[in-house]
Amino acid sequence: HVQLVESGGGSALAGGSVRLSCAASGYTFNTYSWFRQAPGQDREGVAAIDSGDGSTYYLKSVEGRFTISKDNAKNTLYLQMNSLKPEDTAMYYCARAQSPFRSCGFATREFGVWGQGTQVTVS
Repeated sequence: HVQLVESGGGSALAGGSVRLSCAASGYTFNTYSWFRQAPGQDREGVAAIDSGDGSTYYLKSVEGRFTISKDNAKNTLYLQMNSLKPEDTAMYYCARAQSPFRSCGFATREFGVWGQGTQVTVS
């Protein structure tokens, strides 16, 4: 049974840091990503990592502040978020896609498995 379980969300002050974790079960997919969705807004891709070569991809507004990584031994995905801003407030989801990132990008329809989400609030 394929499953993703996020943890690590919470509240932080602007300029602070939060680290999200996503425990994955099942076989390895090509692309693992973090998405976020704020109230009344569309879900947007924040960061992605390609399992094949470890390449990482970021939403422009988080580049240099957020870092995505994956511990293959623990089968866990991470999102380190530094220099947080109030506009980073959202529900954060991890997801995975069978296609490599160069094919699927951040298109939500390409991601067939999603976690339940974890809230991050920055004030």
